[in-house]
Amino acid sequence: MTQYILSIDQGTTSSRAMLFDDRGRAKFTAQQEFTQHFPKDGWVEHDPEEIWSTTLQVVSEALDKARADQCQVVAIGITNQRETTVVWDRQTGIPVYNAIVWQDRRTAEFCASLRERGLESTVRDKTGLLLDSYFSGTKVNWILDNIEGVRERAEKGELVFGTIDSFLIWRLTGGRVHATDATNASRTLLFNIHRQCWDKELLEMLSIPSSMLPDVRDCAADYGRTISELFDAEIPITGVAGDQQAALIGQACFEPGMIKSTYGTGCFMILNTGDQPLRSNNRLLTTVGYRLAGKVTYALEGSIFVAGAAVQWLRDGLGIIKSAGDTQAMAESLDSNSGVYLVPAFTGLGAPHWDPDARGAIFGITRDTGPAELVRATLESVCYQTFDLLEAKRRDGMQPTGLRVDGGMVQNDWLCDFLADVLDIIVERPVETETTALGAAYLAGLQIGLFQSTEEIAAKWQADREFIPQMEKEQRQLLLANWHDAVIKVKTTS
Repeated sequence: MTQYILSIDQGTTSSRAMLFDDRGRAKFTAQQEFTQHFPKDGWVEHDPEEIWSTTLQVVSEALDKARADQCQVVAIGITNQRETTVVWDRQTGIPVYNAIVWQDRRTAEFCASLRERGLESTVRDKTGLLLDSYFSGTKVNWILDNIEGVRERAEKGELVFGTIDSFLIWRLTGGRVHATDATNASRTLLFNIHRQCWDKELLEMLSIPSSMLPDVRDCAADYGRTISELFDAEIPITGVAGDQQAALIGQACFEPGMIKSTYGTGCFMILNTGDQPLRSNNRLLTTVGYRLAGKVTYALEGSIFVAGAAVQWLRDGLGIIKSAGDTQAMAESLDSNSGVYLVPAFTGLGAPHWDPDARGAIFGITRDTGPAELVRATLESVCYQTFDLLEAKRRDGMQPTGLRVDGGMVQNDWLCDFLADVLDIIVERPVETETTALGAAYLAGLQIGLFQSTEEIAAKWQADREFIPQMEKEQRQLLLANWHDAVIKVKTTS
């Protein structure tokens, strides 16, 4: 019987389940979008129960497909939107509040107060992160302090915290396993990435009881089994990684210096730095790339908060496209951007700016500006933001010669061409662009022996197409200068 691995890819806008065979080939995908809640300016929430119900739905569809194909699902890998925070009852599994999403900025003022107390250097030394509301720790603090009775219950040991992977593991195992992996732990502001443990000083700084925290395990490890009541089967959960680290694995970036950029709701560029946690001088993040067999591989990361989310805004907010697939032809219909620039700071600016109070703006519009110009400006903004990340890495001494890209947006050939032009490096798109789910499958397969090594996984990577830079230097410099002028106009910090 053919063996499949099931990947749960729980993202910011949808829950997906994918089946992969032992060659790393996608055989089936089920996907379900869920509701985005914006209760206040800069606030972003999800209903954890809707995340759970959509996950159950897509997993059930995938398992039905496997049974119809007379194939056996031998393991589950989980990858997830990182930093998104849930607090739930230890006995019932019921959340005490909505999930606070990684994009949410409600704790920006609290982060500023911690910086004013001179605590950012301590946080950065221990976690590799900056004091920003992006990360989970201050979100947990907010829930404890702002939802009635929650802090008292937490201090009594009645409540637990987890990122989405932990929440799903808890539910899938019927509350038997409360665990996370080292990559997700490294995004909480609570985890010492050098000692690989929860940090007492950071917990005290954010007033979070240690009893709330999940066990931290390798990315390929035993995370329990699904309870039979869910799927009529007890399937082992053997791989877990945050979405961007899972994509690093799916892109087979196992050698120091290899770099990938994922284009989903946001855009995240990660550079493998090997066993050395390099510190950036340009406000990039030092993080755990993956941990296998107890050995940590570190990475340097830059995060863009809005990439595919801007295309979703064109579709759902403005109604000028029916689907993301419309954008390529619209961009190709123009000879230039007509001087129109969009800065999509809908929830602030991420790396290297880290300005939570910045807001989006469109510059250069005229009476002739129409839907095509807005679409092109949106796609260009993703490429310009990627340039800013790559330039920060260059200033940190890295000199990448190529970039592996993945995620839904890179199906757009125009975007990949423009990206290569703006970055002035070769952009490689793999045959399998859903590398986040693939990375989770590889991790699960490593744990059960379906894949023997990272070298075996690396040998499976195949390029679909290379995009070679063609743009003249003067044109590139002009476009980037105009972009940087636009960014300066929306920033609230120097």
